[in-house]
Parts: sequence; structure tokens; C-alpha cells
Amino acid sequence: MDFSVFSRKFEQNLHTIAFYNLENLFDTTLDQYTRDIDFTPNGSRKWTIRRYTRKLEKLAATIPKIGFDVTGKPPVLVGVAEVEKGSVVQALLDTAPIREHNYEYVHYKSPDDRGMDTALIYHRDHFNVIQSTPIPLILQTTNGEKEATRDILYVHGVLNGEVVHIFVNHWPSRRTGNHESDYKRIAAAKTINSFMDHIEEEFKAPNYIVMGDFNDGPASESLQALMSSDRLYNPMEALRSPSRGSVSYRRSWSLFDQILISHNFLNHKAGTHSFCSADIFDKSFLMESKGRYKGKPFRTFVGEKYNGGYSDHLPVFVQLALN
Repeated sequence: MDFSVFSRKFEQNLHTIAFYNLENLFDTTLDQYTRDIDFTPNGSRKWTIRRYTRKLEKLAATIPKIGFDVTGKPPVLVGVAEVEKGSVVQALLDTAPIREHNYEYVHYKSPDDRGMDTALIYHRDHFNVIQSTPIPLILQTTNGEKEATRDILYVHGVLNGEVVHIFVNHWPSRRTGNHESDYKRIAAAKTINSFMDHIEEEFKAPNYIVMGDFNDGPASESLQALMSSDRLYNPMEALRSPSRGSVSYRRSWSLFDQILISHNFLNHKAGTHSFCSADIFDKSFLMESKGRYKGKPFRTFVGEKYNGGYSDHLPVFVQLALN
């Protein structure tokens, strides 16, 4: 009996959903509405057309490979963070080899003053958008002033015939310190849970996919707050390890990039998707091959110094089987 036939059939039913923080995917032009002067040819990063094009080419070659060795096809959904505007996402999708695939994207300009947004890239052969909206994250500083930060992107759509509700996140950073900024990420978790309450007024047992750079690990207070309503399962928890992660800071690994799913994906009902696996896409070409950062993500910049790599984050992904 030729078991390879059955193997190929199973692989065709597998679909990859990924998330990737692209590390400052900016174009080279000065935008009057954001603080992007560093990412211009005369700015501190000396961000030239050549460097921008080189980054686009690296990312365009990487994204279709995520999960490909198991499914034989590129991801059906890819959430991305740190994109300056919709036009840079389009430029990415117009770059070989990703342009060979039937991708489209959803993006909204957010109030983040550094011009860092999220977007959802989706494969039009597998996903249709019903509606989408940015969800404002309302924060206040300790002085009571409003703080502009990234919206949470919500996309309601149909994945291979099954209705899903997707949230793409890039939660507030730890720049001011972990404990000093914890309340911001907890506020983001509560914002999503509140939005889910409204969804459930219209939809019974909705399918959720919550992905992003949470700037917190699976065990953090903010992620636990997100899971407190018992709607979600975090398959990334099993990947926690001191020797592996999605981002490295001071030579220590963290798993800030995660994809959470609703418990519905743990069943095997016909016509629905079932969770199969979760992983970090940490192929060797995405890593430094030598020097003091050997084995860490091959970054575009190390501080202000141009390094010519892909991103300071690694992609993460889950694979779902269509029953």
C-alpha cells in the first residue's frame, strides 16, 4: 500500500497560520504624521532604497516558507507587526517570490506616533474578509494623560468555509520597564475580552484566532488576563524554553510572539478546522551564523548599526487541519 498518497492528502488539508514582527518595515520617504525621520536616506539609520529593497526581498522569500515543509503551500494567514503603512505591505506582496501567491492584506493606520502598525496578510484562495475594524487601545499615563499606541486589528472572515474572528496585536513595549508598563498590556487583554463579549451577543461559540507580539510571555499576567474568560487555548505555552524563543534580549530567549486559538479548534467536526501543531520558525537562515550573536535572530539593525538581516523577531505559526 502506498502510504505516501495518504500523507499527501493529509498535507493538503493542513493550513498554516503565522505571525511575524517584521522589525521596522518602513519605506524611505518622510511622513509628516509619524516620527520616521530615522528611516530616511539622511536619517540616523541611513535607510536607503537599496536597504529597503533588500529587506523586502528577504521577507518576501521567508513568509511563503513558513510551514511549507509540512503543508507544501504558503501560509493562509499571516499577521504582521511593525509596518509603517499599507503601501509597504503592498510593496512586500509585490516582491518576488511572495508575489507569485494570491495574497491580499487588511491594514488601518493607527495613532502610534512612531508609525508602527499591524496588518493581516491573507491568501485569497482560502480566506474571504467579511468585515474588519481597528480596535483602539485607550491608555493613560500615570499623569492621567492619554497615550497614543497601536490599535488592535480585528478581522471577521471565512477560512476555508469556516467563520473566524481574528485579532492581530502588537501590545505596548517594555521600554519604560516591565513592571511600569504591565498595566498597558493588561489593558490590551481586557480590551480584547470586552470586544469578544460583543461578538458573542451575535455569534454562538465563535472561532477566535488571537495572534501578535504581546511583549509578554505565556505565563505573564497580561496573557493570563487574556485567557481568564476561558475562551482561549495557548498552544505556545508548550514551546517555552530557555534555549529557544521568538526574540532574544541580552542573550536570553523570550516567547513574546504567540498565536492563541479558541477551544473550538480542538474538536474534529466535519467542515471545521482542528489544531495540529504550533512552532517557532527558527530556520538557520534567519539566524546569525557567527560572531557574538551567533544563533540569535539575524536582525536588520543592532542598535543604530545596519546589520542587513531579516528581523529581530522570528515568525511563529500554528497548523490547522480542515476536517
